Amino acid sequence: MKNIAIIGASGYTGAQLTALIHAEADLTIQGLYVSENSLDKGKPLADLYPVYSHISLSLSPLTDEAKAKIVAEADAVVLATEHSVSLHLAAWFYAQGLAVFDLSGAYRFSDVAQYPKWYGFEHEYPEVLAKAVYGLAEWNAKEIAATKMIAVPGCYPTASLTALKPLANLLTSAYPVINAVSGVTGAGRKAQLHTSFCEVSLTPYGVLGHRHQPEIATQLGQEVIFTPHLGNFKRGILATITVQLKPGTTTADVAAAYSVYDKAPLVTVKHNQFPKVDDVVLTPNCHLGWKFDETSGYLVVASAIDNLMKGAASQALQCIKIHFNL
Repeated sequence: MKNIAIIGASGYTGAQLTALIHAEADLTIQGLYVSENSLDKGKPLADLYPVYSHISLSLSPLTDEAKAKIVAEADAVVLATEHSVSLHLAAWFYAQGLAVFDLSGAYRFSDVAQYPKWYGFEHEYPEVLAKAVYGLAEWNAKEIAATKMIAVPGCYPTASLTALKPLANLLTSAYPVINAVSGVTGAGRKAQLHTSFCEVSLTPYGVLGHRHQPEIATQLGQEVIFTPHLGNFKRGILATITVQLKPGTTTADVAAAYSVYDKAPLVTVKHNQFPKVDDVVLTPNCHLGWKFDETSGYLVVASAIDNLMKGAASQALQCIKIHFNL
């Protein structure tokens, strides 16, 4: 039985992960935590999310005493916190010997030079960063099991990389073009006018400058053009990706490349049949659909995930279970 502390449990991802861990026979929740100045401290989780009324846990402030209690009692800590907050918390808990599963972007790049550009801070813990593994569960299981510092991928990169990594040896130098749409929960629970449901209309954002572009490119090993869109629905991501494959590539070659997922229970691949967001909402699954034109050499692949599940909480749970061999 592994005991897991969840910091940032009042947000959509933290609450979702709480429910997932609560349902696991081999895992227990050491405690739920929010920042000391959070308006949610002391509240039962069920007051914020009545759907979790079966979970009788409250949100505790992350005081120094609480941190000491986590170190004494927990086997691992999950950070569903802001990037700049996770930066320090992850390093501190890692130094105490706990396994750390960080859902922010604070440890996703191995190159320290990326952080000022994309996250606005200097990375102060290069020795911890050197131990961090990118937690794309279907691809990095061996590494996830071997380290105590796991950087859980972003939601857009999870959808995009799950679709693209099998094709890595078939790609030309032409940049894959990724157009992806996310539900508004991807923006978090904090109230903002532009993500208010009544204000949202399908629109691109972060064009040629979104921090998930270099994350995708780094893990794929090739530059990409990534355009995210905000959709007027609550949860889910649909990424439609156009790629050029090497001359001589056949449909059978593409099918063989995607056979890498034949034994991956959470990834479904279909030829000439494309997924929709409703296929995956509230599940930990990724659905891929692809079609290849042998004459032009272009392939279109669509990837659907739930941004709060496979794009965050359920992938964190995958990483936890891989790490602890559950």
